[in-house]
Amino acid sequence: MARHWIITGIGSGLGKAMAKAALERGDRVTGLLRNAAAAESFAGAAPGRSSARIVDVTDRSAVFAAIAAAEAAAPIDILVNNAANSFEGWIEEAEPDDLRALLETNLIAPLHVIQAVLPAMRARRHGHIVNISSGGGILGVPWCGPYSATKFALEGLSEALAQEVKAFGIHVTIVEPGAFRTNLLVRDHPKRAGEIDDYEQSDAVKMRDLISAMGGKEHGNPDKFAAAMMTVVDADPPPLRVALGDDAIAMAATKAKQLMRDIEAWSGVGSGLSYA
Repeated sequence: MARHWIITGIGSGLGKAMAKAALERGDRVTGLLRNAAAAESFAGAAPGRSSARIVDVTDRSAVFAAIAAAEAAAPIDILVNNAANSFEGWIEEAEPDDLRALLETNLIAPLHVIQAVLPAMRARRHGHIVNISSGGGILGVPWCGPYSATKFALEGLSEALAQEVKAFGIHVTIVEPGAFRTNLLVRDHPKRAGEIDDYEQSDAVKMRDLISAMGGKEHGNPDKFAAAMMTVVDADPPPLRVALGDDAIAMAATKAKQLMRDIEAWSGVGSGLSYA
């Protein structure tokens, strides 16, 4: 049975690849994006099944209006919160407004869309919410600390949401992509100069140099990501969390080992602290 997707950020990268894959298998896709030319192009991709709404996802009223119109056209089965922005710079140099702006796009905007789709999904007792996190939502990434902070926050929100909506037949999946060849690092995004000389002597500078040179050269293939996503949304039940890309899988394994190592090493200090 064909399903109706809402995908944010379909103008390029992973969002565009997912929309293409969903349309190719006969599903219906409504894309939310800001670029008028990309919206017009997408609307013509599969007439009757592809539609685009020009929306700034940080604009709550606009999001709710767009979702209401999409729901009126066809019941929404799958939401993919994909739109996001990045950040480069040391945490010591980041301005509070850098983090505030990232939170608006990477956390508050997904919240708008989630809250807009949930009433109808609850009423139908059916739906799947997919929040695109990042390898940087698994491990905190030096030089991209504020970005990691927003993705960690999105993961926490998603874990809580999954428990809240489970009784209504609604699934939540956190997707953690590795480095895929999109425009995330090559388009205009917040950056700080990295002017504190001390960091040039730290191990973290290796990650800075890697990230700074990575844009447009990532090994991950967005089309293969999209194909994997079709498998994820077709799963019954779908996973709460899935890492996509060998690099993301390695990051998840590293994090799991770190957690268990610290839990085991410090449980003697952390346990037995209640009154009784």
